[in-house]
Amino acid sequence: MAEWNAYFRDEDDGEAPEEGEEPEGDYKVTGRDCLVFLVDASKEMFIKGEDGEPTNFDMTMQVVRSVYTRKIISSRGDLVALVFYGTKQSQDPTKSFKHVYVYHNLSELGAKRVQQVDALRGEKGALLAAETMGSDETSLCDALWCCANLYRDCKLRLGHKRLLIFTCRDQPHGGDSVKDRQARTQASDLRETGVVIELMHLMKAGGFDVSLFFRDVISPPEDESELGLQHEPCEKLADLQRRVRAKEQKKRTMAKLNLCLGEGVNVAVGMYAVAVTARKPGAIRLYRESNEPVRSKSRTFHTETGSLLLPSEIKKAQVYGNKQIVMEKDEVDAIKKFDDPGLFLIGFKAMEELKVHHHIRPAVFLYPAEGEVKGSSCLFSALLTKCVERNVFALCRCISRRNYPPRFVALVPQEEELDEGKVQTTPPGFNVIYLPYADDLRNLDPPQTPCASPTQVDKMREIVHKLRFKYRSDAFENPVLQQHYRNLEALALDMMAPDDIEDLIMPKVDQIDRRLGPLVQEFKDLVYPADYNPDNKSAAKRKAAEAGGTAEKKPKVAVSEDELRARIQQGTLGKMTVPLLKEACKQLGVRTTGTKKQELMDALVDKLAT
Repeated sequence: MAEWNAYFRDEDDGEAPEEGEEPEGDYKVTGRDCLVFLVDASKEMFIKGEDGEPTNFDMTMQVVRSVYTRKIISSRGDLVALVFYGTKQSQDPTKSFKHVYVYHNLSELGAKRVQQVDALRGEKGALLAAETMGSDETSLCDALWCCANLYRDCKLRLGHKRLLIFTCRDQPHGGDSVKDRQARTQASDLRETGVVIELMHLMKAGGFDVSLFFRDVISPPEDESELGLQHEPCEKLADLQRRVRAKEQKKRTMAKLNLCLGEGVNVAVGMYAVAVTARKPGAIRLYRESNEPVRSKSRTFHTETGSLLLPSEIKKAQVYGNKQIVMEKDEVDAIKKFDDPGLFLIGFKAMEELKVHHHIRPAVFLYPAEGEVKGSSCLFSALLTKCVERNVFALCRCISRRNYPPRFVALVPQEEELDEGKVQTTPPGFNVIYLPYADDLRNLDPPQTPCASPTQVDKMREIVHKLRFKYRSDAFENPVLQQHYRNLEALALDMMAPDDIEDLIMPKVDQIDRRLGPLVQEFKDLVYPADYNPDNKSAAKRKAAEAGGTAEKKPKVAVSEDELRARIQQGTLGKMTVPLLKEACKQLGVRTTGTKKQELMDALVDKLAT
């Protein structure tokens, strides 16, 4: 189980709020997330691929650019740096490393940096890189040392620190054992300071052998028997982007709890949000003269005296039986608390007992936390294996955080899945399904409708069979969010117009028509009457058209001047509808500049008051 859990170690600080609930207590900020791109600038990176494919350097710059734009939008507080090694020119803050070029220091991102990365893309970018940096000897030890100084010299408090190495050379020093040993030592020092080193190896002629050098450089998984790099090098841009995005994203536990299996038997587990609804980032209020962010502050005042109230002077109340029940803050907190956070096993039930309508909110994933209680992984694995063998789920009471109400949850077992290359695609663990209470269930009284005939059912079965396709949720992006991000990107980068997006959720009508052929018309003939036409007008308009006329209009009601004066005196002029007010203005010869109700009323009052 170590492969999936390797990226989740000690990341429980700053818990993410559960869906539909507000987090309890203060959010603990552990520091800025840092990401350093260490890119190989050797000549091998600029060799063009077959069939006009981009160079490895160009692919890397496209990935860096996508990460830049994504972080500007969604994680603007993160710190990112871009460093090249194997260069002819040298540039670093300390001016003490050769063949290392710090293109971007470790700081927050901006539009200018994105434009500078854009300048390194394509053939023109390759020429600019050759003029600016060039290619020469490689010393990965100096490059790693330079990255360590970037982390060290940063004045801000740092949280998660990651270093991504992009290269197509499995022996960067050409077999020089001294430089290899120095680089391994420096990588070890980096890992001891909490930096996670990942390798994004690219395709080269003859293949990429990780075991020659980089096996001892990258951060190993928890299980030392696992290499963690069993996949092949990236050949396509999409593969590289997918791999970088998986390493770049922050993965934290929502909560770390004890799963109580019985008296004195506890398993430490972590809860992870597998899917969270993506929303537009909230608007930031700025001071209009300086465009600096402003901070809002709320204060509570007494309604009668106007004096400022302190938090200790404020109580909470609720009306019950026409009586106001007043409580102190401590009393409210005591009422909210049912028990300490944790999972408590109640029993096991067959999977057939779990219905689709029991799923009332997004599920979370449960995985053992070996670092909290030793032996948790072994006991967790045994429980998971038995649940899979007997096709049952575990019924538990769950309190995920302090002062959270208890919920009944179903722990549905999930087996580990590997692809052809023996790489884990689905981790083993339990999916936590939140179950409804009796108060949440509703009795429905569906309307009585005629049942379909067997012929109609068979015809619809053919239509459904023709329209079946393999659905993957990660293949469809939210078009509203994508358009929003494109607009922000165009404004930030001074683009003439935002890039076009493809709305992937729009039905492909032409393809559907080709697949179905005459089946749709055959189904209509079986279900609808012969003279049915949904595009026709309504029955009343159709009858009027057949009679050679138009639909009869309601006669207009005239309002006398005396009645208008009486309404003005009584204050009931506002009860008249807009058409009546317009007709009254027309009768009195009142010219109005607007068509709103208040404007018509003001015009009539001015006319009749004279």
